[in-house]
Amino acid sequence: MKYIVVLGDGMADRPIDALGGKTPLAAAETPAMDSLARKSEIGMVKTVPEGMSPGSDTANLSVLGYDPKVYYSGRSPLEALNIGVRMEQGDIAIRANLVTLSEEEETYEEKHILDHSADEISTEEAEVLLQAVKKELENGMFQFYTGTSYRHCLIWKKGMVVPLTPPHDIRGKKIGEYLTDEALLLAMQKKSYEILKNHPVNLERKKKGLNPANSLWFWGAGTKPALSSFEEKFHKKGVMISAVDLLKGIAVGTEMGNIAVEGANGGLHTNYEGKAAAAVSALLKDGYDFAYIHVEAPDEMGHQGSLEKKLQAIEYLDTRVIQRVKDSMEESGEAYRMLILPDHPTPVSVKTHTADPVPYLLYDSRKQEERDCVYNEAEALRQGNLIQEGYRLIEKLFEE
Repeated sequence: MKYIVVLGDGMADRPIDALGGKTPLAAAETPAMDSLARKSEIGMVKTVPEGMSPGSDTANLSVLGYDPKVYYSGRSPLEALNIGVRMEQGDIAIRANLVTLSEEEETYEEKHILDHSADEISTEEAEVLLQAVKKELENGMFQFYTGTSYRHCLIWKKGMVVPLTPPHDIRGKKIGEYLTDEALLLAMQKKSYEILKNHPVNLERKKKGLNPANSLWFWGAGTKPALSSFEEKFHKKGVMISAVDLLKGIAVGTEMGNIAVEGANGGLHTNYEGKAAAAVSALLKDGYDFAYIHVEAPDEMGHQGSLEKKLQAIEYLDTRVIQRVKDSMEESGEAYRMLILPDHPTPVSVKTHTADPVPYLLYDSRKQEERDCVYNEAEALRQGNLIQEGYRLIEKLFEE
């Protein structure tokens, strides 16, 4: 028996008037998911515990079977694991986003955050910008590490976990009231703007009509994580297939395998087919029992507030990942169970994460009884299945 999770990051949403009161998941053309739904258990699961922030960090830990209240120590430390940062006791890891701030205001505090990802800047461009920042800001207390695209890491030696606002929560807003009170971090953030605003990379991006990555933004502070082995915990050899450092870092921390798929970039035009093929190969050829396929695109489109692109991301996930995995597994003759769900909602109306329960679909290839059912939030609610402790959902996947 093989086990698969397909995670459409931020795929859940709220009813939208422009869609006739449907959510994007309900309105999108999803023949693969709807076909599976007719033979599956459908329900809702609360992936974010009460009192915790609705991030991809806490939610994906839940889906993987790790209670965030026990295992969560901050987002950036998980990403640092994948980057290869060796954290010592007392070190604090902080996410350092390359963001786009408005440039016409006189003071830093008056600026607005226009784009939390600087048009999903390439890792190659980001590396050049990070080198400029490191040259002027790095010292024995603070070290910068390049991650992927706009997502990077700052290590604060013997630092403090301080409250920091995620930039994707404040797109379009004046940043003054959201800036950190921690003087050292704030000074570096302001200095980064002076370093980056007229950097040749950003001047060239402007010529191309792209948003400049003109400032760092710090958030997601946390301490060294202490995750347990996935294989020891569940007696399954698992592999992660994701383009983002957070998920790959969770895999490192839980001693799962990591597969890097060429062309997988966390955006709308990622290598969907490559992810599907990598999962199937890992399960059928490389001896893995469990594959976790993470697709970031629906979340990114939700943050952008783009209904059209979020619909497209969901449809790509359906036809270019789920259908291909289903066809390949059925062709192999190997029995498998597949769990499909978002980690959290990222409604296009609010452009950030919410903590609402999300719909799940649990399919078993051995069960062929059909019923009238589709996969979306309303149908999952109608079914009446609710898992309050999200980290227990994986136990249902592994049930025999």
